[in-house]
Amino acid sequence: MRKNSALFAAVLWTSVIFFLCLIKSSDLPYVAINNLDKVVHASFHLLFVVLWFLYFNELFSKSFSTKALVFAFSLSVFYGIAIEIMQTIFTTTRSADVFDVVANLIGAIIGILLLIIGKKILNRRVV
Repeated sequence: MRKNSALFAAVLWTSVIFFLCLIKSSDLPYVAINNLDKVVHASFHLLFVVLWFLYFNELFSKSFSTKALVFAFSLSVFYGIAIEIMQTIFTTTRSADVFDVVANLIGAIIGILLLIIGKKILNRRVV
C-alpha cells in the first residue's frame, strides 16, 4: 500500500506542476518579489524529486536506493525541460526559459542532497 500512496502523491504533484506551468500566466497571482519564479521552480522540483524517490525506492528496494535517486533526478530534469518546451508550443502567454531549467535543476539537486542527508541522520539514530 505504501507504494501506491507514494505513486499517487508523485503523480498528483507532477500534475500540479503541469497545471501551474501551463495555465495562462495572467491567471496566476502577481507577487512583486525578484526571482520568485525561480524559487518556485526550484521548490517544485525539490518536492518532485523527493516524491518520485519515495515511489521508486519502494519499487526497487525497501532500503535507500541509489537507483531510485538517479531515476527521480533524471525524471525531474527531463520533465522540467519538457514543460519548458510545452510552454512555448502550447501556450501564448508563456515561453521557454533556460533559467527556469537551471532553477529546476538546482531544486532537484537540493532534493537529492536532502534525501542523502536525511538517510545519514536516520542511520545515526538507528546505530
